[in-house]
Amino acid sequence: MSLVAERLNAVRPSETKAMTARAAELKDQGADVITLSQGEPDFDTPSAVCEAGIRAIREGRTKYTAVAGIKPLRKAIGESFRRDHGLDYGIDQITVGCGAKQVVFNALFATLDPGDEVVIPTPCWVSYPDMVALAGGKPVLVACDEFHGFKLRPEALEAAITSRTKWLMLNSPSNPTGAVYSRNELLALAAVLRRHGHVHVLSDDIYEKLTYNADFATMAAVAPDLHERTLTVNGVSKADAMTGWRVGYGAGPLALIKAMNLIQGQTSSHTSSISQYAAIEALSGGRKHIQEFASAFLQRRDLVVAKLNQAAGLSCRVPDGAFYVFPCCAGVIGKRTPGGKVIETDTDFAMYLLDAFAVAVVPGSGFMASPYIRISYASSLEDLTRACDRIIAACAALS
Repeated sequence: MSLVAERLNAVRPSETKAMTARAAELKDQGADVITLSQGEPDFDTPSAVCEAGIRAIREGRTKYTAVAGIKPLRKAIGESFRRDHGLDYGIDQITVGCGAKQVVFNALFATLDPGDEVVIPTPCWVSYPDMVALAGGKPVLVACDEFHGFKLRPEALEAAITSRTKWLMLNSPSNPTGAVYSRNELLALAAVLRRHGHVHVLSDDIYEKLTYNADFATMAAVAPDLHERTLTVNGVSKADAMTGWRVGYGAGPLALIKAMNLIQGQTSSHTSSISQYAAIEALSGGRKHIQEFASAFLQRRDLVVAKLNQAAGLSCRVPDGAFYVFPCCAGVIGKRTPGGKVIETDTDFAMYLLDAFAVAVVPGSGFMASPYIRISYASSLEDLTRACDRIIAACAALS
């Protein structure tokens, strides 16, 4: 078996995509499925951003661009880092990719040697361990329990680091839990990292603008002495409702960014020129829409949490950011469906909700945490109300 085949064999099927595909199949059969499995805002891209894209087409800005992205966009990214966090990056320390996912993958592919380790706090986004494996590295999964807010503790980080550790991956606000690291919590992790100079930080801040009960903080700003060991990743997909435009970006040490650009130059070359011009408007146009989005998400979050905590067997903590809740479903494990099937895992419970009550969620096992389910509240209040009422009914029907 080739090395590539071995690495591909290590990649798990995406449970998010599997649930979405199954939901689509049921919809095609006429079922009234409510899909809460996708991490995508239901808002339209702001009109000013769309107009910037249209204007780019009309002005003929449809040619190849630099691999790292057009200079006006990288300048706008740099200005947003300075404005929001006091971080200073030169234009060559910034790279633009086809979404934040590609930026993360490029960083891992550019830096990992076979056997290098990447510390990943779990629950985590489904792609992190697989991207590490595809790049030849070894994911080191560190369980972060609900009691501590699903966040990495300094002593757990210390225990996970070895001489082969290359990266610590931090995602705040978190997909799937909505957990947000405070400034003090990041400072505690930074104290550990200072004792291990070979460990770099990959800070995935894609949900940065969507926080509710907590102030956002990012490692490069909180611990300036770790600035040169930190890659900060972000994008316009979530905060600006631009998932399909595929624009993510990263800022970090010059040598790392150059290496990432070399990787990207041999894969996608660059993201859409039109999308890049639209992203300039998103970053530089005041982003007034974000307050509207966040206000709507907060209302939805509170509705979903309140309703899920009425469901027998479920327990849902209040997340501080992103647009997900991550309820524990331990109370339904071992129970029997009206059809006689025993719910043995969170995947069983998710399939029961979909097949019997037409609600699509994602099992926590996909995020390396069981027994939980992830529910996206990036849907209308009406759909969320109907979905939660179905979940309550589904739990009540178990025996």
